[in-house]
Amino acid sequence: MKKILYILSSAVLLIACESRTYEEISDNTPITETVRYTQDVKPVVEANCIGCHSATGSASYKPFTNYDQVKANIDGILNRIQRQNGDSQKMPQGGSLSQSQINIFIKWKADGLIEN
Repeated sequence: MKKILYILSSAVLLIACESRTYEEISDNTPITETVRYTQDVKPVVEANCIGCHSATGSASYKPFTNYDQVKANIDGILNRIQRQNGDSQKMPQGGSLSQSQINIFIKWKADGLIEN
């Protein structure tokens, strides 16, 4: 009886295993098109950064409300959004961007920080 139970549980375990790779299941798909501020970066900033980095936010001393401000701070933004969870300097506070959102910032810088 124990042998049958062992074989049955092993079969269930093997059937439940995924055979896809990390790259296939993650959202870390390479960005092939040119990244632009207005269409790609700005929506991420507005959804995740403006709450603090605006005139009325807790980080009003470093606003990210327009292209020039985000462009001028891209190195600091990249530094903060790529930090490990648990690092007190990681942004956004209390959360994390997805790898695909982080890749948008990385590719935008690599593409020359294009506005439109």
